[in-house]
Amino acid sequence: NILIKPLALFGIDAVVQNRVGASEYGTYFSLLNLSILFNILLDIGINNYTTKIAAQDAKKAIEYFGKVISLRILLFLFYSFLTLLIGYIIGYRSHEFIMLSILMVNQLLIMLTQFCRSYFSGFHLFKTDAIISILDKLLLIIICGFALYSSVFNEKFEIFWFVGIQSICYLITFFIAFILLLRKIKKQKYSFDFSFSLTLIKKSFPYAILILLMILYSRADSVILERLHPNGKTETGIYAQGFRLLDALYMFGMIFVGLLYPMFSRQIKKGKQTVFPLLKTAGNLLIGGSILVVTILIFQSENVLTLIYEENIYKASISFKWLMLGFIGICLNFIFGTLLTANGNLRELSYISFFAIIINFLMNFLLIPSMGAKGAAISMFATQTFVSISQFLLAKTKFKFPINLRHMLPYFVYLALLISPCLFIKNDKGLFISQLTIGLISLFVLKFININELKKAFINKETI
Repeated sequence: NILIKPLALFGIDAVVQNRVGASEYGTYFSLLNLSILFNILLDIGINNYTTKIAAQDAKKAIEYFGKVISLRILLFLFYSFLTLLIGYIIGYRSHEFIMLSILMVNQLLIMLTQFCRSYFSGFHLFKTDAIISILDKLLLIIICGFALYSSVFNEKFEIFWFVGIQSICYLITFFIAFILLLRKIKKQKYSFDFSFSLTLIKKSFPYAILILLMILYSRADSVILERLHPNGKTETGIYAQGFRLLDALYMFGMIFVGLLYPMFSRQIKKGKQTVFPLLKTAGNLLIGGSILVVTILIFQSENVLTLIYEENIYKASISFKWLMLGFIGICLNFIFGTLLTANGNLRELSYISFFAIIINFLMNFLLIPSMGAKGAAISMFATQTFVSISQFLLAKTKFKFPINLRHMLPYFVYLALLISPCLFIKNDKGLFISQLTIGLISLFVLKFININELKKAFINKETI
């Protein structure tokens, strides 16, 4: 995952944007995010449910397989109707509908592959799960890489080619995953069971609502930007240049979520008072690390973007800086959102997400017409900041954490140390080396990274 996914993101996806231009890619990026907005309707928590059942009762999980596949087909029809309706209402037509339809099928293939992976995970077939998890990206690197870099394709690269190649990769990956799974569960009867489907939807509904609200406030920006701004397609392409790097950082942050969720769950079961040491250790590591990465990327924004893209560097760097500031809020959400989810506070998290949508949409409609990509990025920063503060305050109320200004002071000291070289060093390379050196040393001096605490939290079997 660490090798393949960043390579697909920067070696393929970014190169495609350079080839087709900001306007064409902006249309694709907007339609992609529209296809993602309601993709929770394809899952509604089924994958998590399947993993749990497969781990506890393999025979029962196998019996459910055919029923769940049938339910997913019905869910896809509802998802398709809703997504196409929204697309029509906001003004998409002709070739945009064709691309949106293909992207929706891609979402179905992704969800079906993840459904197969939920069985692999539940059956503890972790090697198989790991291979399938990167297979689509590996195929994309091979097939699209050949189309992009081979002299065989001398014509201008088309964005529809990229979408089509993605479809081929997703289809092959699902087919392989499905065949491997059938070898474990044998033949199944595919029939729709209304009673089973209704029970599953009821169990998953709170989780599905929360995920839908979170996707709406984190993915709607590009759709609104592409539709609302006079030069929306190009502005969305510019926004995507910065968002791609945010997406890469988000991928690494999600690794912590995967680790922290079961750890928080187990600690909460022992007693809420036992959670704070783990929360402190994870918070120091993730927040300290994010401050370092964000500070360096903000001061080196144009240099970093120049390494990846060929046009609109200055404009992209402005929105990129706001997106990077938003990443600190996202990291806080990784910690406190995961903790509250493990504690079962889905209702409260849904309320926070609902107000986040209102803030995000209002700011987007106010800022985007005059500011374009920068306005969308500011909206994203404000939304993530609101969510992170709200989740922090909710967690503090629920768990009675002894967190005060004294605990926060090291973060302000750390930020001041990272910014201080700017007063003396004007050379970009010198500034980068200084900030990186000071940042890494200070992580240990200020005890954001404490080896003993990390061993206790992430290696000690009592906590995992």
